[in-house]
Amino acid sequence: MSTITPDKVFDGGDLDCGSGLILLIREHMMQTPVDGILEMRSREPTVADDLPPWCRMAGHEYLGKVDGDGYTRYFVRRGNGQKAEEEALAKDKEEARKYEWRLRARSTGHLKSTIYARNFSFEMGQAASFEEKDANPSALEYLFGALAGSLTTAFASDCARENIEVDDIELTLTGTLNNVLAHMGLEDGDPSIERVECKCFVSTFDDEEKVRSVWQQTVARSPIVATLQKSVDLQLKLAIV
Repeated sequence: MSTITPDKVFDGGDLDCGSGLILLIREHMMQTPVDGILEMRSREPTVADDLPPWCRMAGHEYLGKVDGDGYTRYFVRRGNGQKAEEEALAKDKEEARKYEWRLRARSTGHLKSTIYARNFSFEMGQAASFEEKDANPSALEYLFGALAGSLTTAFASDCARENIEVDDIELTLTGTLNNVLAHMGLEDGDPSIERVECKCFVSTFDDEEKVRSVWQQTVARSPIVATLQKSVDLQLKLAIV
């Protein structure tokens, strides 16, 4: 299997088949000639079980896999149903564009609400809090946490996809409001977020220019970053240690 010369190679990183990997496979399959071989590299173990049945349903031939350097190499021979593949890819893209994230929230106690989303739930406290300790995170902490967590998770995934060896990724965040007293009803003013500063620390011995390029790619693709940048002074910094 290791002697196969593929016509097209792409890295799926640590995505699983339910997280957009199939869409990427279809996209790269369209760039592979009929009867040509696509090599997909992955670090996600569930792909080994999910890829072969998908190939059968999509009309492609699953050839097998071989271990690579920290990843698994999967080989797929493209079938001759080009029109069907084009239609499937167009359908997948359209469904992705229309996808809606849904959740519901319910007040479930003193200064507490429960959020229900997909197969899980989590509890959230008041909008903002000055207490040193609270039973539940505040809404602002969830918002800031979503920004920080989305960047660290995506950055780690993007580094893996680019074969960048990373020992650790950590991000610190500070945020301020324009007027927290307006939020508390103590005076008139603007209660919106004024400024958010994030500093991401990555421990790696890899090429600094390449690491920074991947970080910029991560930032550019972040839905939360793109949204906050429209209304907030958002400062994002990278430190390589």
